[in-house]
Amino acid sequence: MSKQQLAQRALNEGNGVFRLAPAWVPRSFCRPGRRIKLHPEDYYVLGLERGGIDERWLASTTRADNGPGTPEDEGLSYIVVDEAGKEKIPLREAVELLTDEVIGESLWKKYGRWPMYSKFFDNLGPLPHHVHHGNKHAARVNQSGKPEMYFFPSQLNNHGGEFPFTFFGLNPETTKEQVKQALMNFTKGDNHLLSLSRAHKLDLDTGWDVPTGVLHAPGSLCTYEPQFSSDVYAMYQSVLYYEHCVPAELLWKDCPPEEKGNYDYLVEVLDWALNVDPAFHKNRFMAPKPVRALDEMKDAGYMEEWICYKCSLASAKRLTVMPGRTVTIKDSAPYGIICLQGRGLFGKWTLETPSLIRYGQLTSDEFFVTEKSAREGIVVENSSKSEDIVILKHFAENPELVLS
Repeated sequence: MSKQQLAQRALNEGNGVFRLAPAWVPRSFCRPGRRIKLHPEDYYVLGLERGGIDERWLASTTRADNGPGTPEDEGLSYIVVDEAGKEKIPLREAVELLTDEVIGESLWKKYGRWPMYSKFFDNLGPLPHHVHHGNKHAARVNQSGKPEMYFFPSQLNNHGGEFPFTFFGLNPETTKEQVKQALMNFTKGDNHLLSLSRAHKLDLDTGWDVPTGVLHAPGSLCTYEPQFSSDVYAMYQSVLYYEHCVPAELLWKDCPPEEKGNYDYLVEVLDWALNVDPAFHKNRFMAPKPVRALDEMKDAGYMEEWICYKCSLASAKRLTVMPGRTVTIKDSAPYGIICLQGRGLFGKWTLETPSLIRYGQLTSDEFFVTEKSAREGIVVENSSKSEDIVILKHFAENPELVLS
């Protein structure tokens, strides 16, 4: 069977809904928080040199940029074509072969690909203060800019890790010269970049918008992160509080060869106005917002909320279906889903939330909904008499989204 036939078979047999296999990603500079349901013996299954697995990528057509030794398909989501999982095809290839049948005419014409992914980021401690480049600077290394958003689901946070606070941006009075000096001190020990920033307490079931060019040192809550399809970044903090030293090559990661050693260029990568915004919390914090009238949704047996809604390029909703209820949910754009809680049916597929996953094992908690099926509506049935179904839905550009 050709790849074209395989992709078409998956589309037809799923009635426009693809079942996806888990995509696990290690990071050599991270320590797993062990909250993403991977079996305890499998967090270092790829070897100590690759690092612990602390990310699961969702609806991904983006390869993880993990340096030398990274498999070609690391980070890519695979469509499970047959029930046993013997036949699979990367979501990326299915989109390339079926084009607008999967993602719709608008996204296909604009991007020629599925232009976002989400992930669970599950680190025991905080990350260094770092930045994701905007389109202008990312293009210089043949990449795209990477805006991202955070949401902290209570279902994946039975503990808060070592530091459930995130530093965002810079203190409003910070000068560019101070940042440049900190970067020049990167290889001399702790460059004290965090002294120029401020931390915010992370609250469960809330989120943050992180535009490109904004410095951020993510805290230790397990985080759901919808983002544009890119893995571009650079680390600007040299030493973490637990004495972990950041390699100097990560300061210059995704920097054009001709700019390496140019600290003014590193400062230029920053969106200065956003970093020193005195109303950063007001402008970037996100609490869930119902998509329509609460009474109307509750009477119908569900609750749906926008949880990531300050970026036009990637967004997310949380869908809760009440025990014993069956609902039809319509959307105006294709999307991926991950089920956090409950069991039942999602379209024609069995939906169930795993308690523990072995590396390489298939699950029934992740799917991708094509545009036509999203518009026609997906029937979600909660087969439990006592437990909600809770689903997170990640979109690229969604015409329903009103930026706020």
